[in-house]
Amino acid sequence: MNVNNLNQDQPRTREEYKRAKIEAQQKNAKKKVEATPNQTIRVRTRMIPIWLRLVLLVVFMVLSLFAGASVGYGLLGGGEVAEVFKESTWTHILDLVNKK
Repeated sequence: MNVNNLNQDQPRTREEYKRAKIEAQQKNAKKKVEATPNQTIRVRTRMIPIWLRLVLLVVFMVLSLFAGASVGYGLLGGGEVAEVFKESTWTHILDLVNKK
């Protein structure tokens, strides 16, 4: 029985490994160059454009701010949910924070 079960195609030293890796990269690059003229280039079209994604992000952030304030003030704080949108509520909260 052979103790050394190395495949003869496998490189044994670092230099052989690096050389084999470079040859494989060159072979793959050559295949890509040969295959490019025959293949059509696929263009990705986005379902939602980037500018619309940014607008939707801002809209959802504002909606989550309103929902969070409503839940926090109305349900958890014991106040009325509609009062969170009144200016007098926010001036009262700012007065408490600034201790005027």
